[in-house]
Amino acid sequence: MDFAFDAVTEDYRERLLAFMDAHVYPNEGTYYREVGELADRWAWSRTPILRDLQAKARAEGLWNLFLPGDLGAGLTNLQYAPLAEITGRSPGLAPAVFNCSAPDTGNMEVLAIAGSAAQQERWLRPLLDAEIRSAFAMTEPEVASSDATNISTSIERDGDSYVINGRKWWITGAMNPDCAIFIVMGKTDPGAERHRQQSMILVPRGTPGVEIVRGMEVLGYDDHDHGGHAEMVFRDVRVPADNLIAGEGDGFFIAQARLGPGRIHHCMRAIGIAERAIELMCERVADRVAFGRPLAEQGVIREWIARSRIEVEQLRLLTFKAAWLMDTVGARGAHTEIQAIKIAAPLTVQGILDRAMQAFGAMGLSQDTPLAAMYAGVRTLRLADGPDEVHLASLGKHELRRQAARG
Repeated sequence: MDFAFDAVTEDYRERLLAFMDAHVYPNEGTYYREVGELADRWAWSRTPILRDLQAKARAEGLWNLFLPGDLGAGLTNLQYAPLAEITGRSPGLAPAVFNCSAPDTGNMEVLAIAGSAAQQERWLRPLLDAEIRSAFAMTEPEVASSDATNISTSIERDGDSYVINGRKWWITGAMNPDCAIFIVMGKTDPGAERHRQQSMILVPRGTPGVEIVRGMEVLGYDDHDHGGHAEMVFRDVRVPADNLIAGEGDGFFIAQARLGPGRIHHCMRAIGIAERAIELMCERVADRVAFGRPLAEQGVIREWIARSRIEVEQLRLLTFKAAWLMDTVGARGAHTEIQAIKIAAPLTVQGILDRAMQAFGAMGLSQDTPLAAMYAGVRTLRLADGPDEVHLASLGKHELRRQAARG
């Protein structure tokens, strides 16, 4: 394993860092102000500053960095990892600037891997161009959605159509009026083998029977600056049979293919959040005086900073290893490392953010720093794409088998 940046990665890093310094950080305030002035508070993708920054990023070749092959920048997972970390330093703005924001990234991957030519032309191309947004409708309020086979939404064939009925929630991005397409996961054959019951289907936003019930909040944040999270109902929603992605019964396997890269992308960006938290913490304690000397001279503060640095370096190495394995042996071969980083990154970064907030005092809880919003977002990741406990159980089971095989 060699994690030294190759020439391609280093070139992208240098250009991305320069772009962040010149365009993203100076315009964070402008972006959030423009979002606050929108007539539709969910329409973050229509802000003039975002459109301007996206045009600049695309002109500089900093576009669709997450997507391998000819459709994207053609980078490997290991090459993309340090770039995603950089965008994570401005989690509310930067990923969207470079068209690398979830859930669109995962949805583009689904369409690129499993979509038909017609589906790719109608939906993937405008997503690649950031002309529309999308959402992934999987989680349900009535069942434990940590087990994807529990999904109860029905997708029933009726002639040349499928009819969809079910309730979903925590559907990220769905509140944005530019969210033009939903990838919906449901059951086409409840009597089939457990992992062949589910399918995925494309549902355009304006289809009769699609209802947005409400926006959800995360620790008091509605996340309207990146699309919000909706509770939705699909009531006798009828779409053409051609809207099915791949074939009946392929939904579970498509979901696993989608969630693998999605999980590690979240971790990459979380490391960037941690780096910015450490930076803010160091700036704060250098300037703040308590009991006659700067906080930076207090032993407990130095310990917080030291532990945070150690933890970030550990997370980065595990992320690089998982990315390297995905590139060399595939997502299935990297399953253990993907689960490990999915468990470790959100929990560890949550702790780093907590220290930074403590170092800021009451200000760390307020809207005057990005720390509280970052904390809410990172805390969400301990549930998104599978809760910690599911991954821990699976990882423990795998380790027991590995040790047993050694005799």
